[in-house]
Amino acid sequence: MDFLTQTLSGFTAMSHWEYIAVGLSMAYLLLAIKESLWCWPAAFFSTLIYTIMYWNGALLMESLLNFYYMYMAVFGWVVWRKGKAENLNITSWSINRHAVLISLTTVAAITIGYVMQNYTHADFAYLDSFTTCFAVVTTYLVAKKVLENWLYWIVIDAASMYLYYEKGYYPTLALFIFYTIMAAWGFKTWYEEYEQSQAKPLAQL
Repeated sequence: MDFLTQTLSGFTAMSHWEYIAVGLSMAYLLLAIKESLWCWPAAFFSTLIYTIMYWNGALLMESLLNFYYMYMAVFGWVVWRKGKAENLNITSWSINRHAVLISLTTVAAITIGYVMQNYTHADFAYLDSFTTCFAVVTTYLVAKKVLENWLYWIVIDAASMYLYYEKGYYPTLALFIFYTIMAAWGFKTWYEEYEQSQAKPLAQL
């Protein structure tokens, strides 16, 4: 009951710009699942709002992360638009390729987490570093239409849900519950299309 009350209070306290950013973020996710090119403009404007909002709130790392998302929105638009002419299809990476990606990203996350833990006042330094580093990599996978990006997002969103719960960011927690469910749906949707277009098992080794 306290969680529900705090969540509702948090939504009431949200600014109009934050509501617009959340709405655009949801639109991005839905459009990405449907492989619509217009997911990227939605992503660009939502992250533009978050970049300014976090910068004004002195959350500099979050602001820089969303600035990166803005760049990736432009990159994704160019890649998908070019791919539309060249028939860019959903691809599936091998387990070995994912293992290398996960290993390198984990090393980067641990390194950044160590620095944040020992030289800043960051809370949950390692967890925050892991979610941030993997979010950066996974955004690239979305732009390249790699099927398994949705599995990465499920893990990232679930870890973020714990982080937001511990920090008391209940409206954001509610949003990430939605994101996790939609990521699972996104994987199912892309997987079905991948199998139809490739006519072969997922991630053949």
